Amino acid sequence: MRTQRECYSRKPIVYTFELDTCLECGGPLSAAYTSGSKTVQTMGGVMTIAHRPQYCQNLRCKRQQVLCKSAQWQQIAPRYCTYGYDVIAQIGWLRQMHYERFEAIHEALQPRLQICESEVRLLYHERYLPLLACHERQYLEELRAVSEQTGLILSTDGLAPEGGEPQLWVVRELQLGLTIRSGWLSQQDQDTFVNFLQPIADLGLRVVAVMSDKQRGLEPAIPIVFPQAKHGFCQMHYLKNAAAPVAEEDQAMKVTLRKEVRSEVGELIRQEQVEKPGVLTVTGLVPTPVEEPQGQIEPESQLSPTAPDPVVQEHAAIVQDLLRRVRYLLTLKGRPPFRLAGIEMFERLSEVRTCLDTLLQHRKDSCLIELRRGLHNALLSAQPNYSDLRQAADWLEHIADLLDPEGKPYRSATQVRQEIFSYLDDIDQESQDSPRLRRFCNKIRQTTLNYTPGLFHCYDVPGLPRTNNDRESEFRDLNRRLLSTTGQNGLVKRIIQREGAWELIPHPDSLRDTVSALSHVDPDEFSQERQRIRQHRARFRLHTRSAKRSRAQLNQLERRWKALPPLDSS
Repeated sequence: MRTQRECYSRKPIVYTFELDTCLECGGPLSAAYTSGSKTVQTMGGVMTIAHRPQYCQNLRCKRQQVLCKSAQWQQIAPRYCTYGYDVIAQIGWLRQMHYERFEAIHEALQPRLQICESEVRLLYHERYLPLLACHERQYLEELRAVSEQTGLILSTDGLAPEGGEPQLWVVRELQLGLTIRSGWLSQQDQDTFVNFLQPIADLGLRVVAVMSDKQRGLEPAIPIVFPQAKHGFCQMHYLKNAAAPVAEEDQAMKVTLRKEVRSEVGELIRQEQVEKPGVLTVTGLVPTPVEEPQGQIEPESQLSPTAPDPVVQEHAAIVQDLLRRVRYLLTLKGRPPFRLAGIEMFERLSEVRTCLDTLLQHRKDSCLIELRRGLHNALLSAQPNYSDLRQAADWLEHIADLLDPEGKPYRSATQVRQEIFSYLDDIDQESQDSPRLRRFCNKIRQTTLNYTPGLFHCYDVPGLPRTNNDRESEFRDLNRRLLSTTGQNGLVKRIIQREGAWELIPHPDSLRDTVSALSHVDPDEFSQERQRIRQHRARFRLHTRSAKRSRAQLNQLERRWKALPPLDSS
């Protein structure tokens, strides 16, 4: 349902082209016509505007047929839109910076504007996002200048596809932070990446380096499109791949150790102080009774005859805390290459066992004795696996330290490479007596050899990062923002498939800068960008689970098909 509007009868403000003479020949300009009035709602109030374009009277002038329109008039609102650029920028700012839902944005704007919630959604998707993409395109000349002075440094990465859908990819220039290309790829082979990157090379821009995660199809495409560029590989992905067998066996050790602990002391660690069997902390009209906090043990002279023994209370509280600690440690999750949950679980449980030894020397307790025995047996069975995994984890941490330039004197790519391979020779000697360590060492060496062509460029190319984490952070931030504004994981995936490339475009630093940026977008460029969005969304026209809407869409397809002339069967 459309928002009802008043008929504003005020006299329109007519904007005329700001110059009196032709930009080409210097001759006088004449008014071509006066447009009809248009009512525009802005954050400052309602305006009724019109414009009077001018043209050059000189018949020999090249611009004689060009209509010169007022810049001030064009910066109030987009064509065919009755809301000002400041309204569009306000909606985008609240959505992207404050993570507001469309319902909340509508409520915030309603006291100042006549607007419905569906119009807020339309202005964001159909106006704000394409305007933002067009705004960044205005920095092309600045990009050319950097290309000529120092050369461009590109970073490229893709978001993991969902359910066989095309994969979203983004290419950023790291020195300016501009989005060079952002869009979907139906395949990830060499030809696809060549087609994706070739328009950048066609602009004549000089690219000195590209950072990626060493994707299989992208690796051979870079030398084809940018033959002079150095292709740097993400060091974090290198370490993850090198740590793959270590992480796999660490996960297996974690599962085995957890089973052993639960087998030994499972019933014990599941015990919990409860109000009633199965009931923990409860609130509401009938809440759980509040227990007095545990503090220092009071002297017996200050205790009432009916008060519980504080020594017994403190004893029980310590036992309960240790049981909870063990129960928590069995839930640890890993994040390779450095957060290995099996190693962490073994070491933290060993700390608990050491603590139990100290406690039992001072005061005996049957529950703690049983817990200590169970942990000791479980840890003893995992000790051989832990020793090898700890050794391999130390290797990976030392390699990461060798790669990190922080706190070290300047080293060239050749020097870092020599240090890495020298250390690989050292661990090769250390692993001779253990088949498992030998396998870990071989994997680390082979991964290093595979990554060597692009692992060390970052030490010689200023501005080239060691990792591609910024692109992955952008994808995580986008997911987090969309989840905050929608509250639905499934809807987040659909939004990314439909307009993720536009959602990834960075916005200006302030609301005022956003209004200024959007209002200076070329109208024809904006019209093309809107058409680009519509063409992409057309791919999802039949993506509906509504039986009624699905039937209507299929009926429409049938009508369109029957309207086609029949094929000649002969």
